[in-house]
Formats: sequence, structure tokens, C-alpha cells
Amino acid sequence: QLQLVESGGGLVQPGGSLRLSCAASGFRLDYYAIGWFRQAPGKEREGVASITGSGSTNYADFVKGRFTISRDNVRWRVFLQMNNLKPEDTATYYCNVRYRGLPYWGQGTEVTVSS
Repeated sequence: QLQLVESGGGLVQPGGSLRLSCAASGFRLDYYAIGWFRQAPGKEREGVASITGSGSTNYADFVKGRFTISRDNVRWRVFLQMNNLKPEDTATYYCNVRYRGLPYWGQGTEVTVSS
């Protein structure tokens, strides 16, 4: 059974850092691109970053230079290192995989950036 489980969210002050983790199971992680998305209250879900099976990365303009996506195909995890966090980064963060044409999502992990 395919499963994605996010962790690592929490409350952090502006300028702080968090490292999110997405644990994958039920499929070959190294075969698929994984994306991080976020959804703030009252807003639509938006893409944050993605990484292909070979390690190519892509970032939304609003996180370039602050966030880094990486993957560990041995431990079946994808990470999102978030530095210099801003209040507007407050959201629930989700990881995503498109497996056999269908999107799969984790349950999300909440990130709150506030002083």
C-alpha cells in the first residue's frame, strides 16, 4: 500500500529553520518525482519544490535561495530544508507523488512562523 507520511513541522520564529521529512513506502521512491506543496488557511494549495528520481530539483520563486529539497533513496525519504522562514510560509505542508497516473498525498505537517 502506497503511503506518504510527513513530519518535522512546528512553531518557529521568523528567520528560523525547519527540516521537513516525507517517509515513503509501497513504491520505488527512486523511480518517481516527489513534490512538496503547501496550503495556507483560506488559500489554494501551491507547489513549493520538487525532485526527480535522478535528483533534479525545481523550486517556486518564493522559496528559491531559502528552501532545499533532497532525497535519500536508501532510507526512502524526501526532505525539505527550510531556512530564513517568513510568516507567509505558515501553512500545512504536504508531499506528493504521481504513481501510475494518480496523485497521492500525505496527511500534511503544519508549519507556523510567528514571533
